[in-house]
Amino acid sequence: MSTTHHLHCSISHSLIREWHSMNTRMSPENLMYPIFIVEDDNAMEQISSMPGVFRYGINSLIKELGHLIQLGLKSILMFGVVSKLPKDDIGTNADSALNPVIKAVPVIRKTFPDLIIACDVCLCPYTSHGHCGLLTSNGRIDNEKSIKRISEIAVSYAKAGCHIVAPSDMMDGRVGEIKRGLNKASLNDVSVLSYAAKFCSSFYGPFRDAAKSAPSFGDRKCYQLPPGSRGLATRAVARDVDEGATMLMVKPGMPYLDVVYETKKQFPQYPLFVYQVSGEYAMIFHASKQGAIALQSAVEESLTSFRRAGADCIITYFTPQILEWLAHNEKK
Repeated sequence: MSTTHHLHCSISHSLIREWHSMNTRMSPENLMYPIFIVEDDNAMEQISSMPGVFRYGINSLIKELGHLIQLGLKSILMFGVVSKLPKDDIGTNADSALNPVIKAVPVIRKTFPDLIIACDVCLCPYTSHGHCGLLTSNGRIDNEKSIKRISEIAVSYAKAGCHIVAPSDMMDGRVGEIKRGLNKASLNDVSVLSYAAKFCSSFYGPFRDAAKSAPSFGDRKCYQLPPGSRGLATRAVARDVDEGATMLMVKPGMPYLDVVYETKKQFPQYPLFVYQVSGEYAMIFHASKQGAIALQSAVEESLTSFRRAGADCIITYFTPQILEWLAHNEKK
């Protein structure tokens, strides 16, 4: 065997192993915490399909964020969940004054001025039909009306004070329409984090329970990407880059690491996010509870895989635990 292929010398010491893994190192800057916000200001509701994850009212959330920011939390991604507010065909309460996100963003911004706030922009939690766009009379997506409504919602969140709007609807042209809306409102300092390669995945099940956003009929196969479509994913990302996206996202995470890698390779100059979605969280959590895997090592391995593939920031429900682990490691 050639001596150039002797590898044990590269893994014989912890520091040497670290030198070979620098691009996978984790810090709080590499994490974004997804949060569900509800109408009841004092609520803290356990999500049955995602043990350890809660829906928060703004008062409960402020307490939780205070603790996490002490641990180093830098950014959050907010999802509104409504139960009392009525849902209709156009998602009126997606950006009404009573919307929990609209109400919460200014409070969070004032309380934690250094925390980066991203707001998910979609219609599904607020429409009576549960789809991510507006529908024609025969139940099909009306893309042009959808992107105008999506832009209105994004601008409303930006006016409320968020730093980032994150369209997750996968409508054609929505990034460009949002950029035009932000420009018209003189909000050009607000970033657009595009769900650029969002696949139609079975791993979203617990999220739809958490956000109360399941479609009332049909599915989302006609506007989310098919799982086998690497080429379409490449085209979707390029589309959003052309329309002015500030940052890019691949969703879900672990089943699509090849897409994460290809996206970073194709657009290395753009910050790349990956969403470790609800089903991934539940899968790892429940496997650990059954003793099949060790929670911390499995989570850390998943983070390493995202970073190795090219992700700059990981959106994960494990963020509170990861921050605790990172803080513990710093104390050693």
